Amino acid sequence: MVHSLSPRSLLLCVVFLFSTNVLAISAVLGIDLGTEYIKATLVKPGIPLEIVLTKDSRRKETSAVAFKPSQNAPKSGSYPERAYGSDAMALAARFPGDVYPNLKTLLGLPIDDSIVKEYAARHPDLQLEAHKTRRTVAFKSKATANEEAWMVEELLAMELQSIQRNAEAMAGPDNSVRSVVITVPPFYTIEEKRAVELAAELVGLKVLSLVSDGLAVGLNYATSRTFPNVNEGGKPEYHMVFDMGAGSAKATVLKFQGRTVKDIGKFNKTVQEVQVVGSGWDRTLGGDALNYLIADDMVSKFIETSAAKKASVAAESVRGHGRTMAKLLKDAERLRHVLSANTETATGFEGLYDDIDFKYKITRAEFEKLAEAHAGRVAATVQKALDVAELDIKQLDSIILHGGASRTPFVQKELEKIAGGDNLRSNVNSDEAAVFGAAFRAAELSPSFRVKEIRISDGAFYPAGMKWTNPQDKPQQQRLWTERSLLGAAPKEVTFANHEDFSVRFYQQVPTIEGTTVDKETKVLTTKNLTASVASLIEKGCSHSDIQFKVRLRLSAEDGEVEVDRAAVECEAEVQEKEGSVMDGVKNLFGFGKNKDQQPMEASEESADGETSGSASTSEPTNTAATSSAGSSSASTASAESSASAESPESSATPKKKQLVVVTVGYTTENAGIPALTKADLTKAKDRIKAFELSDRSRRLREEALNQLEGFTYKVRDLLDSESFIGASTPEERAKLEKKASEASDWLYEDGVDASREELKAKLKGLKDLVSPVEKRIEESQKRPELVKGLRSALDQTTTFIDTIKGKIIEADAHMSSLSSSASTSSSSESSSTVTSAPSQGSGDFEGLEDEETTTSTTTTAAVEDRGPVPPLYTLDDLKEITELSKSVIDWLEQKLAEQDKLPGTADPVLLAKDLMEKTKQLEKAGMDLAMKSVRNFEKNKKSSSKKASKTKSKKTSTKTGSDGSEPTMELKEGENYFKVGEDGKGPTAEDIEEMIKRLSKEQQNKEQPRTKHDEL
Repeated sequence: MVHSLSPRSLLLCVVFLFSTNVLAISAVLGIDLGTEYIKATLVKPGIPLEIVLTKDSRRKETSAVAFKPSQNAPKSGSYPERAYGSDAMALAARFPGDVYPNLKTLLGLPIDDSIVKEYAARHPDLQLEAHKTRRTVAFKSKATANEEAWMVEELLAMELQSIQRNAEAMAGPDNSVRSVVITVPPFYTIEEKRAVELAAELVGLKVLSLVSDGLAVGLNYATSRTFPNVNEGGKPEYHMVFDMGAGSAKATVLKFQGRTVKDIGKFNKTVQEVQVVGSGWDRTLGGDALNYLIADDMVSKFIETSAAKKASVAAESVRGHGRTMAKLLKDAERLRHVLSANTETATGFEGLYDDIDFKYKITRAEFEKLAEAHAGRVAATVQKALDVAELDIKQLDSIILHGGASRTPFVQKELEKIAGGDNLRSNVNSDEAAVFGAAFRAAELSPSFRVKEIRISDGAFYPAGMKWTNPQDKPQQQRLWTERSLLGAAPKEVTFANHEDFSVRFYQQVPTIEGTTVDKETKVLTTKNLTASVASLIEKGCSHSDIQFKVRLRLSAEDGEVEVDRAAVECEAEVQEKEGSVMDGVKNLFGFGKNKDQQPMEASEESADGETSGSASTSEPTNTAATSSAGSSSASTASAESSASAESPESSATPKKKQLVVVTVGYTTENAGIPALTKADLTKAKDRIKAFELSDRSRRLREEALNQLEGFTYKVRDLLDSESFIGASTPEERAKLEKKASEASDWLYEDGVDASREELKAKLKGLKDLVSPVEKRIEESQKRPELVKGLRSALDQTTTFIDTIKGKIIEADAHMSSLSSSASTSSSSESSSTVTSAPSQGSGDFEGLEDEETTTSTTTTAAVEDRGPVPPLYTLDDLKEITELSKSVIDWLEQKLAEQDKLPGTADPVLLAKDLMEKTKQLEKAGMDLAMKSVRNFEKNKKSSSKKASKTKSKKTSTKTGSDGSEPTMELKEGENYFKVGEDGKGPTAEDIEEMIKRLSKEQQNKEQPRTKHDEL
């Protein structure tokens, strides 16, 4: 039966539809943006915290992008091929001027920064220049000579885009990844954080939050642990995360604790808290710095070789040669990794510089001697974090190691000297803890996931404050936050004496290499209507000296930017107390007025008449006695006095009170420091990256077409040797195919090297046009026997079904004829013997209330005993369509089989598989339509029977005997499967339909059997 959906069901379906669409796009990404490696973790329904693999199935990608110069000059609108990760670094020795590694160290720094200068010295072939407006780092590429220099943010955006593509490939089709949480070092300033956000924006990624490296590791550490509850007297745990990667070393002190907070309703819950209480760092102490030590030692020993001395090779010449330095740095990193597990190692170079070979050997002791100065910097980093946290090393529960360089033996020795060997822990994944913490944070911020509640508080890491000019035109400065301040904490309220529009400049206090500090401006707050707001307060009665301008400020929990929560001017002024409000009227209505209205009445007032008392109750209390002084006065006199009293100045004067008057002040904020990209420059940068991506996509599609064509030429060779292909093709067809395949193969390695995708597809189509007809003959000859067998089976079933139904129709017609003749004979005999009886004298009003005579029961019993065959479900007209269809299919099949048998194997077939399947579907559909017609008839009869039964409910004879003339009906039980449609893609067979008819007939008999027995009783 067909059921209609209720409105609630429809609503649930719509909600389910939309919820599945939301889940399809709800994937989020956590990215650990390292100096040497980038790691990413995907969070998606069904994929919790899964590392995003590279195309080579690696769990981390080298932080590098390269432009591979083309052999010919690039065409207009096209870009060179890009390589990422290890593929990019593999090109460093060949194209050192177009491989860009370790870009993280350059973000947000001006071109003249010492770190930028060191980077340029280590990569001599890279052409660094200042951006035209921002004065930050940009790279001029030889492979894209016609393009402007690439900002470092653009190159980093390309790396993020590569990670995004890998994540979307893992998430599956129809899934997009747009929301990310990215880790950043604690020493990143506001400028450097903005550079990360800009890189993400260029490729359409939304940064949900930036989280410091140490906090990300701590968050991952807390996901599987429970800490002491401070509400129950527990003491917080203090752990230090020492993270030494390729670019820097960071030490972050974290406080872990549990806390009971209010939950929904009257319930409480326990949450875990992770707070940054102190951090220290060394921006240049990392694996790269150790690599440079080995590379410099290589250069020193190389120029001391006899061959180098003979060629008068200078160290500066070697360090300034891009290919040589790329080779040395690559092997230096490998040697350092080997020395972490071995006491010595060696390497060699052929033609290192000026065709001079070089062999190099180093021991761990020699390496540690080179790194003696660096070893002392480890302790300084740890001590700085402890000083900021105001803790002693003994108060730490453990030191958690993270980062690849932290596994260097001399680094661990230094940490053991500071904290002891027992406090060093490797209980987190030193490579992936940060990226898992970032992904957990992304899932927490996304509305699509529910995770363990862990409340985190990142640190400000730098002191910050504001500068402004006071009303006396004197510059003022105030520190608002310290390096221990927490991001997202309660806002601070600052009061200014300025009453005219002015600007406030916020800054970060950043240390320099020389040991001093510099105030770097981050944001400017400018008021818009402060002057007008102060004037409005003065009009409201405020004194000019009492007016204060207050601003609420906080540090954003997402990126540490200064946020303005509120800006307003306020003062205390005397204002009249409002009376007669709606609330006062309601209070008075129920007798809850002010105290002065609730005073008891005097005796003279009680003796006054009702009208006078009513007038006095609405007057002021001070005039009550005057109104009721004379008890014998008339009501009109009392009313007049009351009115006069109400209009007196004393009674109309309302009391004044002091009230805080607040007026909101409008303001604007804009970023300070490095100039932001203009809207035009931002659009241009996005378009360049999109064009580069389209160029890469076009190149990938061309390579796919090239591979398909090349593969198809090999397939043709195999087909020409295949027996089935030879049997289905003529010698002329094979000769033509062989010639064309040979021509395509030769063309591929000559003119086709630089052919476009369209040319390659055209060549492939030409070959397929020759192969496809032969393959179709083979396919048709393989499918045809089974499909013919299936069609014949369907025809046999249809024929059997038609014959069965026709036989039942003939049998039913014969039975009805016999019943008609016997009924006429019985009617004539009864009419000859019927005697009319007189009505009873005493029947009166009760006439006709007795039950029917037994004649009716006897007649019914006789009819039941001679039920005969089941009434047919169809008429001959119903079978006409399926009969004609069956005959036409039989004729068509015999004709096509005869034509097909006359054709040779090399000819195109006339009896096609699709035609056979279509004819089979037509027969099945005709049978299905016939079956559904019977079901609809049953439903119609059942409804008709129900209506008639309700109309004749009081007529027992009609109900029991069925004398209304209606035909017996067969009810379909809801939920019972009489036949199944569509589960296997086929309709019911003739046997299925016949079985259904039998079951329906049996159901009808069972339904009428109890009724018959009741009649007989």
